[in-house]
Amino acid sequence: MRGTAGEPDTVHPSRKNAVISVFSIAAILIHLVFRTVGHTSVMVRQLPLIATLLFGGLPLVWELLGKLARRQFGSDLLAGISIVTSVLLGEYLAGSLVVLMLSGGEALETYAVRSASAVLQALAKRLPAIAHLKREAGVVDVPLDQVAVGDAVLIHPHEICPVDGLVLEGHGVMDESYLTGEPFQMSKTPGSDVLSGAINGDAMLTIRATKLTVDSRYAKIMQVMRASEHQRPRLRRLGDQLGAYYTPVALTIALAAWLLSGDAVRFLAVLVVATPCPLLIAIPVAIIGTISLAAKRAIIIKNPAVLEQIDTCRTIIFDKTGTLTYGEPKLTDQICASGVSPTDVLYFAASLEQYSKHPLARAILAAARVAGVSVRQAGEISEPPGAGLRGTVDGRTIQITGRNRLAAQQPAIARDLPPAAGGLECVILIDGVYAAMYRFRDEPRSEGASFIGHLKPKHLFHKVMLVSGDRESEVRYLADRVGIGEVYASQSPEEKLVIVRRETAKRKTLYLGDGINDAPALMAATVGVAFGQNSDITSEAAGAVILDSSLEKVDELLHISHRMRMIALQSAVGGMGLSMAGMIAAAVGHLPPVAGAVAQEVIDVVVVLNALRAAWPPKALTDFHPADGIAP
Repeated sequence: MRGTAGEPDTVHPSRKNAVISVFSIAAILIHLVFRTVGHTSVMVRQLPLIATLLFGGLPLVWELLGKLARRQFGSDLLAGISIVTSVLLGEYLAGSLVVLMLSGGEALETYAVRSASAVLQALAKRLPAIAHLKREAGVVDVPLDQVAVGDAVLIHPHEICPVDGLVLEGHGVMDESYLTGEPFQMSKTPGSDVLSGAINGDAMLTIRATKLTVDSRYAKIMQVMRASEHQRPRLRRLGDQLGAYYTPVALTIALAAWLLSGDAVRFLAVLVVATPCPLLIAIPVAIIGTISLAAKRAIIIKNPAVLEQIDTCRTIIFDKTGTLTYGEPKLTDQICASGVSPTDVLYFAASLEQYSKHPLARAILAAARVAGVSVRQAGEISEPPGAGLRGTVDGRTIQITGRNRLAAQQPAIARDLPPAAGGLECVILIDGVYAAMYRFRDEPRSEGASFIGHLKPKHLFHKVMLVSGDRESEVRYLADRVGIGEVYASQSPEEKLVIVRRETAKRKTLYLGDGINDAPALMAATVGVAFGQNSDITSEAAGAVILDSSLEKVDELLHISHRMRMIALQSAVGGMGLSMAGMIAAAVGHLPPVAGAVAQEVIDVVVVLNALRAAWPPKALTDFHPADGIAP
């Protein structure tokens, strides 16, 4: 069983609690069968329950003694006393049910919570186990740890790059978005850097390893992940917070009743009524119901603590790419030379780019479709290293290249180009003459600004931050568009982790991200939410996963969690209030132990019925409406 904040977990708690739960269920069923048959003696009927109390109750009582020594008072402490009380009263069925409630609740919760090993296993599984080395005799497959610096490594189409290196042969693209935070597939030609963990495109590449596997970028992320898990903050659960007040009060009333009346039965009667079922049952029921409700809304709750904690977070930290942006470049500016028609340039560029795998080709083709510009077949297409894309369209020679490449080849033309700006760009030459410069950006989500404006007044966030691995110009551009003032750009996973830990030390944090480079930060935040389904690593590291890439779903999660917390508090506090009335009645002698047990069962039914409301969808799960603009 997990203890309160700061208490170390026992060895294999999920396995132990699961075994106790199964044993308790079997024993209780056997006892009920014996009672139904009616031909067995009282002792035989009680034997399964006694076995449950010995097998499951004793370990719980042992933990109780440890908590008493550490002066920790939680709801499970009172439950442990209730088990002892039930034994003294001969109420073995009641004691067995308490054992089942404690062990079953912890087993189910532990099963639902993702473990650090699952994240690291997913990371390790993603990287290939072997590398294809090019030798004089041919290609040889070797384990990754046998790759040395300087080795030539062959990467097949759609394979994951096993080591950091430089391209020796081949032309293609690689998807590095999971690692770098950059939203685009990156073009690779001889001399280009490649990162381990990046996904190769359709072309075969040969690279020269520049680092050992253990020193690669991907391995560094795994190391940061391990460090993040070891230093992950422990969260004090809602039941423990309430139990810290409820348990001492209940014990005080029970002891006062005994001392003032001189009747030990009153002590036992108070504790029977005081069994913390509203904490042990009502809160988990509300959580389970809310998990079901969230799943129907395409929100997967992986860690139940998310539902308790997210409503108390006051700092929200966003990654940029794929979270506040769409993760795809779009053509935003067409700066044409004097006398050149933008439509003509788009026609020539799109006709040539339809044959390219460059990450910006899709953006140019999309712009042509929107503008209603048709494309024609191109000829003499080539993409020589360092020269960009060349071809002929309608007898005109078209070249699409970059500023730096053009400066090296035709410095006279490059000197007259428009000044550099944020984002990506390309230069288009027609018959060797400058025709246009195209600029591209990963545009903010349409609802981004209104959502940021909605966070403080509706969800009481004190600070909104943007932390990204992307370049300063891009991150500042996005921040200005959506209204975020505190910005950190060009951040590595290690640097993101430092920022999140620093902010979490000040107040509870909510982190939203979608790439592998976000995984350590997701784990270090009070609540980590993975946005979309881009990475199984990110999903494993997060406490919740929003399957639909929509900020409106984030708002739904915030409202769903707030609603769950309110229902859980209503059930728990209301149940404790009713139990308190019963304890007072038992203390003055008006409620004997057996009647107290019946009264507690009635209270349990009431609070559980109220907690079940969490699974019922309300009329509205969000008050965020992007079309309305920034929320007041």
